[in-house]
Amino acid sequence: MAQGSAHSASGLRHLWQTLPLEKYTARPNYIWLVVGTVCIGAFMAALDASIVNVALPIMSTSFHATASVVGWVLISYLLTLATLLTLFGRMADMLGRRPLYTFGFLVFILGSATCGAAVNLPMLIVSRVFQAAGAAMLQANSVAIITATVPPSVRGKAIGFQGSAQAIGLSLGPAIGGALIGLFGWRAIFYVNVPVGLIGTIMAGMILPKDKISGAKATFDWWGTILFTPFLVALMLALTEGNVWHWDSPAIIGLFVAAIVLLVAFLLREKSFRAPLVDLKLFKIPIFSMGNFTGLLSYLAMFGVLFLMPFFFERVSGFNSALTGLILTSVPLGMTVVAPKAGGLADRYGSRLLTTVGMAVTGFAALFLAFSVSIHADIIFMIAELVFVGVGLGIFTPPNNSSVMGSLPSDRLGVGGGILNMARSLGMAMGTALSSTLMAAFLIMHGGTESAGGPKPPWIPSIRYALFVLVFLSLVAALMSLFRVQGESKNNEHEAMPMEW
Repeated sequence: MAQGSAHSASGLRHLWQTLPLEKYTARPNYIWLVVGTVCIGAFMAALDASIVNVALPIMSTSFHATASVVGWVLISYLLTLATLLTLFGRMADMLGRRPLYTFGFLVFILGSATCGAAVNLPMLIVSRVFQAAGAAMLQANSVAIITATVPPSVRGKAIGFQGSAQAIGLSLGPAIGGALIGLFGWRAIFYVNVPVGLIGTIMAGMILPKDKISGAKATFDWWGTILFTPFLVALMLALTEGNVWHWDSPAIIGLFVAAIVLLVAFLLREKSFRAPLVDLKLFKIPIFSMGNFTGLLSYLAMFGVLFLMPFFFERVSGFNSALTGLILTSVPLGMTVVAPKAGGLADRYGSRLLTTVGMAVTGFAALFLAFSVSIHADIIFMIAELVFVGVGLGIFTPPNNSSVMGSLPSDRLGVGGGILNMARSLGMAMGTALSSTLMAAFLIMHGGTESAGGPKPPWIPSIRYALFVLVFLSLVAALMSLFRVQGESKNNEHEAMPMEW
């Protein structure tokens, strides 16, 4: 029995060593096969972030739980994703991006299957954590694999395709989720990941290039991980629950204090440790630090808009959830169409102009949207404004990501990609939390409440003024992009690549 198991393990090792298949690696378009494989993981992770929203009311009924409790099906996914991205980015630099990416598909598949089979809400939330761990393995490595494999001359275009895959996933999530729930029930939104994930796993094994791993013994920063993970959990929990528990409550204040203490301890650890989880020296690279911060602001603006506008369409215009969801797909669809073209333009003209124009377009589109919020709103015009919010983000994101990743040394692509994706996840959470807080504050300022027994909520001015804040932050990101320092890529064609072709 043991001998048979040993033979099976030996056979699997031999099979893994024969991959990727030469019939793929020898093709002239091999790099685009790699990009296509990476896009499957990007699509899956983004789809699952948006497909769940439409199922929350049904889950609430199914599990006899309140909306705030069921909301943890989303929060647990986002928290896990944000906390693990940098960790898995560092592990990929040590162990290889290809095996971790492939294993990420398997973890995501298993997590999705257990989500679909969940018999109670706690099991579903735990399964979502497991699913998010697989998604973190995929997201922390996707941009790094592209950066390490694709020549700089077309890197922006390739990252643009990856950005489009994420945008398409976000776009199709509500529509696919609604269709699956209507036909088969809410469990189908998780089971659908299993066949797609199996295809992605097979493609990753057969196509993704081998890593060149240094023979030197690697040291993992466990203490850094122990400090960093609860820091992000405390921060994200405070941001997501502040409006529910009240921002001046002892619980929220305690979470922010804990986050600050853990952050200081983490920074001291990283500064003194020889093999840190997050190499703080990377933030001395102006393009890297500036690109991550403006990237955070970009997703903060997008998710702020996506949070605010359903309140207008449903509470003011009287639309149902299905129609509102369809209208909101305008944002990611605008991003999907433009992102690949923006990536190609960045390869020719650089990132500064495109990132500046992109965030300016998003800012001005949000400004027009704010003025369009009225009792007699022109819905067609508002849809066009939402499209341009997405168009601006599509112009901004691929050049920004390409410049950030191109500024890194080859042996820091994994952790750099993890930080980049973590900034995006934090932007998503902060956009939702900030918009929620602003809208609630403006409702109170205008003499309204959301309670059934209170006066009619003044939705129009509250949403409009919250949008004004998002406009300001978008324009701040545009100005920062305008004055960003242009630098030479650390990953050029003359440098030894960390992967074999």
